Amino acid sequence: MSSTLPTAEALRDALGGLLDGLPPTQAAQAVERLIANYRGTTPTDAPVLRDRSDVAAYAAYRMPATFEAVRSALAALRDAAPDWVPATHTDIGGGTGAASWAVAEAWQGETPGPDGDPGPRTTVLDWAEPALALGRELAAASGAPALRAARWQRARISASLRIESTDLVTISYVLKELTESDRTAVIDEAARAASAVVVVEPGTPDGYARVIAARDRLIAAGLTVAAPCPHSAACPIVPGSDWCHFAARVSRSSLHRQVKGGSLPYEDEKFSYVAATRFPVTSMTSVTPVTARIVRRPQIRKGLVLLDLCAADETLTRETVTKRRGALYKASRDAEWGDPWPPPGEQE
Repeated sequence: MSSTLPTAEALRDALGGLLDGLPPTQAAQAVERLIANYRGTTPTDAPVLRDRSDVAAYAAYRMPATFEAVRSALAALRDAAPDWVPATHTDIGGGTGAASWAVAEAWQGETPGPDGDPGPRTTVLDWAEPALALGRELAAASGAPALRAARWQRARISASLRIESTDLVTISYVLKELTESDRTAVIDEAARAASAVVVVEPGTPDGYARVIAARDRLIAAGLTVAAPCPHSAACPIVPGSDWCHFAARVSRSSLHRQVKGGSLPYEDEKFSYVAATRFPVTSMTSVTPVTARIVRRPQIRKGLVLLDLCAADETLTRETVTKRRGALYKASRDAEWGDPWPPPGEQE
């Protein structure tokens, strides 16, 4: 099989090929149960995905959105540390591998992988064997060397988890499944083992709360916030008043629309995240946080643009960008929710 990039299109093709023939009623029932689990408020302390039908439904229902959310978080990490390239990657609670697809896409061709193939060497850890099995099948169908060479290992995601030292750890959409003590222990273990940690959760108030708790643990462990925050100080958002989240556009395949019961060709995945790094002192790599980040959808008015910003001085501000500001005004009209501000090269 020829080498291909693990893009969103490749993921949709792989999902369509492996899930073709899944009875729609069976998929719909599994999706309804999964929605109830994931939207519930009680940690399961056990795998949510029980069998092949659960995993197939989950993959069709969630993988494209998870891929796009993690892809966005990794893009922000790359912007902050453009010279850093991970050679190894551990995906904690990786399930069917959506985050690993995003990692493979982000750095494919920039680092030698197994047998000389390009891409980080990935290990996916999850406690649900059916999820690992389907993830392995999807990776084999991807045509991406880094994904085909990934290791898929069963592990209990809990306080007992121990992982080998690695360059990058991803933990996406898994913390809600854990008890509070297990969440803390897993984040601490990731901080101990990795040079960079990326945590992604749903863009809801409780998802943001889990991200902030993880952020606090990572900072306490000596890591520096690379994104989305422009600083590693306390978050300026008052708990309970608001929450920090972003959006990633997800193109829906016909399979995706069928399983989710939607008609639009796209959806916006709301997510919260933190990326933090601990690079060796001798490394040439350094982290450059943004001056500010746009934390709400820009409001375009006649002759001006309103930008809600989280700034490096640890404040939340609203900036009004008018036509008088020339190139910055033009840039503000193209700016998107989650972008750094001002754009690189557009300082006044």
